[in-house]
Amino acid sequence: MSAPRWLPAALAMTFVLAACSPGGDSSRPSPGASTGGDSAEGTPSASAGTSPEEYRAALAAAAGPVGSSLGGLAKSRSLKSLNQRLQRAESAVADAVERLGTVTPPSEIAAEHADYVAALRGLEGDLGGLRDSVGGRKLCTSSAVLARLGKAEGFGATKSAGGDLAAKGDYPADVVKLKTPKELNRRPANGSFLRAGSRNGNGRLTVDNGGKSDAVLTLVRGKTRLTSFYVRKGRKATVTGVPDGAYKVFFTGGADWDRATRSFTRNCSFERFEDTLKFRTIRSATVIQYSTWTITLQPVVGGKAKTSEVDPDSFPA
Repeated sequence: MSAPRWLPAALAMTFVLAACSPGGDSSRPSPGASTGGDSAEGTPSASAGTSPEEYRAALAAAAGPVGSSLGGLAKSRSLKSLNQRLQRAESAVADAVERLGTVTPPSEIAAEHADYVAALRGLEGDLGGLRDSVGGRKLCTSSAVLARLGKAEGFGATKSAGGDLAAKGDYPADVVKLKTPKELNRRPANGSFLRAGSRNGNGRLTVDNGGKSDAVLTLVRGKTRLTSFYVRKGRKATVTGVPDGAYKVFFTGGADWDRATRSFTRNCSFERFEDTLKFRTIRSATVIQYSTWTITLQPVVGGKAKTSEVDPDSFPA
């Protein structure tokens, strides 16, 4: 299921005061004559398996990139980067499965080797599922992906099987040393400012969030972000002191607000109102008139305000 979309909202504005081939020749070679083909001497038998040294080298070449690519997930700073890093990790695991699937291990670790390859196949599936979730914006940050990965069956099996294999002879299989966080549900207070900005004007903006997710609204004038504030679902919030000018209104919705990345970590959406909000102040000798706007983030009768999606990587959080 894709992340929830905000439905068209309503705007209201008023002015208010304030191997080998068969030989074919069945004759036996005469003494001293040589025969074609390779000598079996010095060539490892497939049933006997590779030597421990050869197996360690094969493991390092196959499993090493898995650990590196998983470790790189935490470095993602955007949805695009997160998707790319997940794809690289998935490819690294698929390559490890293919490489190790053709290796015959030393006989004493045959069972551990089989468990490890099977666990890697499960991890490959985990990563593919996570990449789908990022594409559908169910998971939106590296912390959310890592939290979900930490609960995945293939991830846990790979850590366990890698440890078992490593313990059998110092084999470099325990490369999944990634520490995964817990899934959180952080919600700032309703109406709290995430970016205070300058509020030395007279305008007022009220946001009525009747949607299904918490939201963060951002006012942008030209290329300058004036302010960002948090509105919990089912609540209203009012910003006062908005300076005169024309503003674009961007909003993002979702679950678990991460102040460090200034984004929701799960079920995220990114949109803006197509119309600008114009705030102005009219002064006379006796009165001051100023603009008051109301935005609703849920369908209303007669609502005509249109919204459009915004590229997450260019969203002005």
